[in-house]
Amino acid sequence: MHELQNESLSIKVNPVGAELSSLKNLETGIEHLWQGNPEFWASQAPNLFPVIGVLKEGKFIFENKEYQMPKHGFVRHNENIRLKEKTVNKLVFQLDYSAETLEIYPFKFRFEISFQLNKKSLTVHHHIFNLDDKPLYFSLGGHPAFNAPISENEVYEDYHLEFDRKMDLRTYILNENGLVSDTTEGILDNEDKIRLHKELFAKDALIFKNIPSKKVVLKSRNSGSILSVEYKDFKNLGIWAKPGAPYVCIEPWLGIADVEGTDQNLKTKEGIETLAAGKDFQAAYSIDIS
Repeated sequence: MHELQNESLSIKVNPVGAELSSLKNLETGIEHLWQGNPEFWASQAPNLFPVIGVLKEGKFIFENKEYQMPKHGFVRHNENIRLKEKTVNKLVFQLDYSAETLEIYPFKFRFEISFQLNKKSLTVHHHIFNLDDKPLYFSLGGHPAFNAPISENEVYEDYHLEFDRKMDLRTYILNENGLVSDTTEGILDNEDKIRLHKELFAKDALIFKNIPSKKVVLKSRNSGSILSVEYKDFKNLGIWAKPGAPYVCIEPWLGIADVEGTDQNLKTKEGIETLAAGKDFQAAYSIDIS
């Protein structure tokens, strides 16, 4: 594990997938990141690139050729990511295209992700470089899971998510294959709070496209604000947990899983980002411990 700490926080990052594996408040001793119990979900905070969620039939089409791509892309579980830089308050990881990636993703790219501590805040910064002579098509996202509850005298239902504004929000229902359907379900009606309960994710993740809010706070009815996630650079938000598991994922996304009616063409995939040849792209989200 690669580790960083300051006077308030410590983090650990797994070199496999550059996955955040610990986020601890040193003032309280509380571990805020889910520790990956395989009984529910073995991951903790996978990095999503160059797709989010599943592709229809596990594949996409580019220039009339089919390519197989695993769920959430190939950064998570990737053992070829290397530590590029370490300073007193920052870790920077890098993954470059290779013969192996070109077999499933026909683009020359560089993926960089950094984790930077500042007081009680962790910023997760993504930097994508198009090293190719053609446009790069990609999605990008985070998937951090936060412990809830954080104390033994609490239950999951003591917690809620509070957004920075009141909104009307509808979630898009995933079908049995994990594809985004046209069916929606109301979640908020001029409200700003989503109560956590064991049936909230019975139909899988909550998927909010083009969400007006750019900050959400995890709160306890007993101890108030626990942490917040700010995601100004991301258009969409996913919220998820395995039903009955003691955590909640707050997932900033650029892109979504394939929609049911997709023609599987990567260029026209809903939510896809396009980066011109030779250009770079940056997006960050931050986690602030209360």
